[in-house]
Formats: sequence, C-alpha cells, structure tokens
Amino acid sequence: MKLSLRFVLPLILVLAAIAYIVAPLVDQLTLRWFMRDLDMRSSLIANTIQQPLLDLLEADRKSRIVDFFNNITKDERLYAIGYCASPAGKELVSRSLPSVIHCANLDRWAGSNGHLLPSAQGPLLVSVLPMTSSAAPEGRLVLVHDMSFITHRSEETKRYLFYFFMGLALVISLITVIVAQLSWRGWMSGVRSLLRGEGLLWQLAAGVQPSMPEFKPIARDLQRLVRELEAETRARDEDQITWSPESLRSILHSELRGEDIIVVSNREPYLHQRAGERIEIQRPASGLVTALEPIMRACSGTWIAHGSGTADREVVDKHDRVAVPPEKPAYQIRRVWLSQEEEAGYYYGFSNEGLWPLCHIAHVRPTFRTSDWDQYVAVNRKFAKAVVTESRTKNPIVLVQDYHFALLPKMIRDELPDATIIAFWHIPWPNPESFAICPWRDQVLEGLLGSSILGFHTQFHCNNFVDTVDRFIEARVDRESFTVSFGGKLTAVRRYPISIAWPPEAEMLQKPVPDCRSSIRQMLNLPAAHKLGIGVDRLDYTKGIMERFRAIERLLELNPEWIGQFTFVQVAAPTRSGIEEYRHHETQVREMAIRINARFDGKGPPPIVLKVEYHEPREIYEYFRAADLCFVSSLHDGMNLVAKEFVAARDDNRGVLILSQFTGAARELPEALIVNPYDADQCAAAMHIALTMPTEEQRDRMRLMRGLVAEFNVFRWAGRMLLDAAAMRRRSRLIDKTGREVT
Repeated sequence: MKLSLRFVLPLILVLAAIAYIVAPLVDQLTLRWFMRDLDMRSSLIANTIQQPLLDLLEADRKSRIVDFFNNITKDERLYAIGYCASPAGKELVSRSLPSVIHCANLDRWAGSNGHLLPSAQGPLLVSVLPMTSSAAPEGRLVLVHDMSFITHRSEETKRYLFYFFMGLALVISLITVIVAQLSWRGWMSGVRSLLRGEGLLWQLAAGVQPSMPEFKPIARDLQRLVRELEAETRARDEDQITWSPESLRSILHSELRGEDIIVVSNREPYLHQRAGERIEIQRPASGLVTALEPIMRACSGTWIAHGSGTADREVVDKHDRVAVPPEKPAYQIRRVWLSQEEEAGYYYGFSNEGLWPLCHIAHVRPTFRTSDWDQYVAVNRKFAKAVVTESRTKNPIVLVQDYHFALLPKMIRDELPDATIIAFWHIPWPNPESFAICPWRDQVLEGLLGSSILGFHTQFHCNNFVDTVDRFIEARVDRESFTVSFGGKLTAVRRYPISIAWPPEAEMLQKPVPDCRSSIRQMLNLPAAHKLGIGVDRLDYTKGIMERFRAIERLLELNPEWIGQFTFVQVAAPTRSGIEEYRHHETQVREMAIRINARFDGKGPPPIVLKVEYHEPREIYEYFRAADLCFVSSLHDGMNLVAKEFVAARDDNRGVLILSQFTGAARELPEALIVNPYDADQCAAAMHIALTMPTEEQRDRMRLMRGLVAEFNVFRWAGRMLLDAAAMRRRSRLIDKTGREVT
C-alpha cells in the first residue's frame, strides 16, 4: 500500500505539470479555430446583406444604412460594421466602430484572414471584404467581431483540462491500488493479464463488462461517466445541428439505434378513396399530418391510425398494414377499424363536441355525453391493443398525437411498463377553471400522466396544464424542472413548437412565382395586376373565417379604392360535417361571402372567392406563391402551420403574412403583421398596409421569417423530442434498481 501511495502522488504532480504545459497550446489552437470560423461568418454576413446594402446605396438613403448597420450589430458577437465606397470617401458606420478604422487605412486591415485589434472590452477581429457595385468599384465592407467570449471559453477549457488530468490521475491511481491489492492477495494472474492488455482497460475500451467480478462495479461507474459526458456534449451541440431528414436519421441511428418507434394518431397520412373503378390516394388537409409525415419517412417506423378511406380495407394486408408513400415506401400504416357508433361517440362526440371547443376559446359551448365518453374509452383501449400488437420490443418509443387519445398513454403504460411514451397535445390547453367543465377531467389528466414526456406548442400551455394538475389531482408538481410525479411515474412537461419540413419539396416550388401569379389570375378571371389575398383553412369555427370576411368588408368600406382591385381567395376544406355546429358554420360562411360579393357587385371582380373543396398541397403552394398577402385569423390555435407554409412558399421573399395574435405561430413570427381577429378595423388596416407595403420591407420581413422557419423546422421538433426520449431511457437504465447490469 505504501508503494502504491509513493507512485500515486508523483503521478498526480506529473499530470498537473502536463496540464499546465498543454493549456497554452490549447489556447493558441482555439484562437486559430475561432478566427477561422469568424472569417467564414464574415463572408456569410457580407453575402447576406450585399443586395439590401446596394439597394440602399443606389437610393442614396445613408441614414437608413446606418440604422440598418445598427440593427445588424445587435448580434452579440458582431461588434461593429461599416462601409467605404472608396479610400477617400467618408465611411458609413454603426455606432460602435473603433475610431482607428477608417476608409483611408483599410489596406492595413485587409487580407485573406482577419486582423486582431486590442480594445478595453477584449480582442476584436477586423475583417475587410470587397463590396463593389457599378457606382462604387472600390467599395469595401468592414466587419468587426467581439472575441471576448474566447477568453471565457479559454478559462473553461483550462478548467476542463485540469479536471480531465486530475480524473485521469485518480483513475490510474485507483487501478494501481487495486493491482497492488490483488498482488498482495496473490492474484498474480490478474496482474499479468492487465500487463498483456487483456484485462480491465482493454475490456472497457471494447465496451464490454469485465470477466472478473471484482472489476464490474468500477467498469459500470466508468461507463456511466463516459455516457453522461457524451450526453452533455450532445446537448451543448444541439443548437449547432443543421436539422434535416439526414441529420434526424443520423440521430436516430446513433441515439436510438434499433429502437422500436410507433406513431399513433386519429388521422392517417394517406387515404385510399374509391373513385369509380379505380382507387385514388389523398393526403388529408391536416397540420398534424403535414408535420409528422416527413418524420416517419426519416425514421421508418409504424403509424397507427383510423382507416377512414372508402378503399382503405382493399389495399391492406392480412395484418391491416400498408406501405407508404406509394411512390417510394418508407414506413407502414397500421389501420384500426371503427364502427359508425364508435366514430360518432369517440371522434364527433367527445373529441370534437367536447374537448375541441373546451380547449379552444371560440365561444362554442362544449357538449359532454356519457355515451360519447364510453366510446372514447373503448376506442382508446382499441388503439392501445394495436400498439401492443405492433410493438417489436417491450420498450418501444410511442408518439401519441393529440386530444383524441388522452387516455392512451396510461393504457399503454399498463401493458408496456418499460415503454417511452411521448404524448403531444396539438391544440391549446385551457386554464384550470375552463378545464373544470369536463366531467371526466381527472381521468383525462391521469391518462396523459401515463406519458414519459408530454409536449405542448407554447410554454403558456405547459403552465396551464401543470396548474390544472396541481388543482385537481393528487400529484407532486415540480415547477422548477416542470415534471409531475403521479402513481410512482415521472412525466416531463415540455414545450416543443411544431413546424414544417424545410426545405419544401422541390415540386412545390418548381413553378416560378411569375407563372403562378399569371395562371391563378387567369383561372379566376382576374386582371394581371389584380391584388390577391389567400386564406387556407379547414372549415372550422376556430379559424376565424367569418371574422376574416368582416375585415375584408371593412377594408372596402374604409378604402373604397380597393373595390374591384383586390380579391381574397378562401380555400376551405370541408371537415366534421357530421357535427351540427360545423354544418351551421359552413352555411354562415357561404351566406356571408354571397352577401359581401352582392354588396360590391358591378364594380369589377368579386371581393371574395370561396372554394369549399379539397386541394392538393401543390395547388395550395401555387396559391401561396401567387398571392400578395396571406391572412391567418384563427380565434385560438396551438400553432397554425399554414402561416409557416406561406413563408416557406415565398422563395422570392415577397408577400405579407397577416397573423392572429391568438396563434402559437405569432410568438415565433413577430415580423408578420400581428392582429386581433375580433377587431375588424385593425385587420382592415393591416390588409391595407400589406397591399401597399414597399418591396424592400416585404423582403426584409420575409427573409427573417424564412430564416426562423428554416432553422426551427419539423425535424428539429421531432429531433428534440426523440433526443429527450433517448436521454430519459439512459437515465432510467442508470437508476435501475432491479440488479440488472447497465447496458
């Protein structure tokens, strides 16, 4: 033992000295890396702002250029920006450009790499890039980046290096002590195997459990430490991922390799419909399908859904499965069949006459019937049985979608205790007072708390759910970590704002914008220069279609110059026609469109074109690309993906989005014109602003929105949920108390 200690202490000192020597080398390497990255970032910024800057220069709007520069330098790392038309010219600069930099001495700072400039705030990196035009052939752009953050990261790197070498010293010391103990006890064969590389170190490197039982506790601890460090690194790097189908597949392969992934929803992504002697395939108008279908293509799982197409039974195999997409199968749909009574009670009754109006503050009274509740329970149980049947393992990852399956998480948990269940509630969650209306509120809450993770679009909805649980059932709520402990199980309540696939499918953008504008106007018998608005919704009372029509009527009252010069096309897919409230709403929408058109008849094209029919996504994108504005006037919406689809369709950076403040999308797209859909005057004013907005402002707003939709796309939405599920599965294995080895 004394010999071991004599070896351990010098070893710790030697490793500390190595850490002291290595740290400066790491600093230099880190500095070079960051300088190279910031040079690349400077080129990207220059390419991004080149066209807006040249447009402003051509218009000789120097004060606007300074404001433009000041807005850009709000980026925490971009310290200053300036422009010089020539060496003898006067620089146009942001407020923070260092005084030592001016047009006459830019050659001092020019070069293939940036130059460091000391300052009181910390080192600055100066990059000079050409920004030429016909009016300024010698024009150059100056970008100054704040590199003070490198100092903080350098300190953090040194600290991690110190911890690493100290940890290494402790591990080596521990192994040395163990070897000494084994030698003292006469286990020389163990020592010889270590020296030959056949013992603990080799086995740990290979990722297997040591054969000698004495080493197993040490091995498990070390492997746990490695996995935790990997998880922390991945969490830090999540924001650096470019989210795409490929990156999602990579994450699934590395984090959930071989895992069993199942999606459950009421609506299926593809319907097979009988059309005479042939079968047609339709993709339903659904935000949920729009978001989830690209995910299933990426992860190749199983999608369980209600088979509602008239030819759905004709195309499935003996296990009620069909491979989709038809043109290139990537995953399976497992169809569940419902009787008319089940569909009437579970779907039309409890889900859409009860929960839907309860959760949407749209002033429609929810209706709750005991018979509907009984069918809701029975159908949830039927889907739970399908999940168990489709599970290839005892611990699948199950993504339960929406309010149709509030009871399903607990039912799955009862049958598959080791499953990781992610439930996502796609509609708003009301405050506790509103939810108290539901006669079976406790059962709904308990069903959802069978989830491992429960997701909502916004933090506001997460807060409402936690408040509701705290108010009505006996559960332990941790508001710091946003978890709920109920029945011995922990549920994490998380915000996952849903989005759309990016980039859009090539066929959606294949037709150029000018051709879309021309063909849509010809189809509607409108003049070539006629202004066009678009609205795309299911024919649902929560979408604010009548409020939208009132705003159009008010626009023509307040601004009569738009009579005969502006037409709004409302694409309204029929939905839930089995519910009286929806049939009544459709009648009201049709009558209002007729009344407004009759009021302004004889003065040119009609103000409203109402199309109550199903449209393919490609047709919708053509309308989006042809329109001057898109109006989303939902009275209450979890997210509303139509707003994001309009932004994705506008690769010409034109068009204006008018967006209801009561949508989740309004929190993500502040560059849209945000309105209160109940205020007809405000909405009319927003439409007038949109119709008269300068091209330059449209471009600035649309670029910002497109950047956000591109970064926070549907693959990021799914990836975050699946990464959280993977982390939760690792933690559950680490804290497993049944005595099984951690694998």
